[in-house]
Amino acid sequence: MSEIIIIAAAAENNALGINNDLPWHLPDDFKRFKTLTTGHKIIMGRKTLESFPRPLPNREHIAITRSKSYCPKFPCTLVHTIADAIELVKNDEKSFIIGGGEIYRQSLTYATRIELTRVHTEVEADTFFPEIDLSIWHLVKEEHYSKDEKHQYDFSYLTYVRKSV
Repeated sequence: MSEIIIIAAAAENNALGINNDLPWHLPDDFKRFKTLTTGHKIIMGRKTLESFPRPLPNREHIAITRSKSYCPKFPCTLVHTIADAIELVKNDEKSFIIGGGEIYRQSLTYATRIELTRVHTEVEADTFFPEIDLSIWHLVKEEHYSKDEKHQYDFSYLTYVRKSV
């Protein structure tokens, strides 16, 4: 069975970003994102795709857009619904949902795992991560890191898996 993994970094107030950018710089989280997603398909919304200056190396990009005439700035696969994106990855060992807020919300019903970096602060944002329903998701791993000269906030890596029905 294919593993569909949501990967995100969100503040305590579930803030993801503002003006199509991240509200923090956490180099270790970027490294973790790269390690986990390299070699896999990554599914994102149009705005997330447009936030990249260039394609992320060694990952196949799948972008979701409602527009039938959208022309991305670099090669990627375009689909029009989250269901279309999931269909494209159904035979892969694992693939990642990388944002934004609406794509995360829509993908919760398809996801088998959530890799969430919880940034221990509250920030202003215009995009938010959906609430994690603990009746559906089980926290199986938690790693805490303190702020330092490279990381302006404390943060934790949280791994959730879907509970069996």
